[in-house]
Amino acid sequence: MSTELHHLGVAELARQLDAKAVSSVEVTKHLLARVAAHQHLGAFLCTDEAVALAQAQAADDRRAKGETGPLLGVPLAHKDIFVTTDFPSTAASKMLAGYRSPFDATVVSQLRAAGAVTLGKLNCDEFAMGGSNENSAFGPVRNPWNPQCVAGGSSGGSAAAVAARLIPAATGTDTGGSVRQPASLTGVTGIKPTYGRCSRYGMIAFASSLDQAGPLARSAEDCALLLTAMSGFDERDATSAQQPVEDYAATIRTLREGASAAQPLKGLRIGLPREFFGEGVAAGVRAAVRAALAEFETLGATLVDVSLPRTELSIPVYYIIAPAEASSNLSRYDGVRYGHRAKDYADLLDMYKKSRSEGFGAEVKRRIMIGTYVLSHGYYDAYYLQAQKLRRMIADDFQAAFAQCDLIAGPVSPTVARALGSQTDPVQEYLADIFTLPASLAGLPGMSVPAGFGEGGLPVGLQLIGNYWKEGELLRAAHAFQQATDFHLRTPQGY
Repeated sequence: MSTELHHLGVAELARQLDAKAVSSVEVTKHLLARVAAHQHLGAFLCTDEAVALAQAQAADDRRAKGETGPLLGVPLAHKDIFVTTDFPSTAASKMLAGYRSPFDATVVSQLRAAGAVTLGKLNCDEFAMGGSNENSAFGPVRNPWNPQCVAGGSSGGSAAAVAARLIPAATGTDTGGSVRQPASLTGVTGIKPTYGRCSRYGMIAFASSLDQAGPLARSAEDCALLLTAMSGFDERDATSAQQPVEDYAATIRTLREGASAAQPLKGLRIGLPREFFGEGVAAGVRAAVRAALAEFETLGATLVDVSLPRTELSIPVYYIIAPAEASSNLSRYDGVRYGHRAKDYADLLDMYKKSRSEGFGAEVKRRIMIGTYVLSHGYYDAYYLQAQKLRRMIADDFQAAFAQCDLIAGPVSPTVARALGSQTDPVQEYLADIFTLPASLAGLPGMSVPAGFGEGGLPVGLQLIGNYWKEGELLRAAHAFQQATDFHLRTPQGY
């Protein structure tokens, strides 16, 4: 059994733990050894064997007393954007190197309460700013499907660790696509819930009106189990929504009204925005997405043509709003109270300048400068205010589309994973977010589902976007697709 443990997903692992076929301590030891053996991927920033084994033993003790639970004793890891008491919390930045939080993020404590075992913290783009995980102060994350390629970002460590079967699941955050895009590029499943579904308390802030926690795992079923535990109102987060927590695992097992086992998606209308299938989408990506959509038709879904006319505007809108909020959020890192402080400085202003110059990486500095500019006197109305108006119009476009369909589908990324170091123009990198940004700006739930392979045999993800609070509908559609296909089960060679 031990050689097979890393191939078990969350639901399968829970069944093995329930059956007493294996203990949480055994699974934890096995996975820690795999993490140590695959450090070349750069997925993990830290682990702590003593902490993980203590949590695993506590989970085994709870099971011995008759307690059960879908996550009890299941190992996972957290993106290093969530603060944790047991592990350093650095946001993959020199600015916070070695920082220890006095409290756990709400998402972390919720998963701990459910019995999940934390193996460590996962690499990401610095302060979650990037789409390739090359912006980490501690080195890039490599794609298990091709180590010379990026794993996507900013949750690249989370996606790579799940894809390489180092862990069955991980937490991530999605500001403009940072769960969905790395999930697509590494062939795993990831979901960004509706903004406000998961608490942001204890999440190191990038852009507060956009940041949202989400799980990455092998399958929609595994994501459903995690999202249920991660969801819920939190009075410590002013943006947390008072929505009832849904049992997503039960939802995906419930047939739609009028559907059947042979056609579980009968009656589901899937909208295809013409703006998602235009020029710029690689041939291999287009072919994989079209084939996946044909499978959805076989499962009973109906494809409907829709339009999201302001899709292209999502890029300038996002890259005004997100940097503006980043400029505000990151002003707290001044070298005074916590974080990196320069060793040599002449006065207080010099200390600020040198600490921030040394502590922040190039991409973070770039976004702080953009954000400070658009918020400055004389430019606020011209840029930031106009971007907020367009954001509302983008959200309205989605509501017009949802009048004709239940879900919206298309590619996650225009291309498969690119080579490490191959993109030196930040604007070109920003353009790759064109299909993920609209849902983020609107606050809608979206997910990436493994849908095949494109150029170079690299994974392609199908994006599904739902209306507000319709995560269950998204997960049910993805689950039905995964019951009929095996893309989510395929592993990179050697893993």
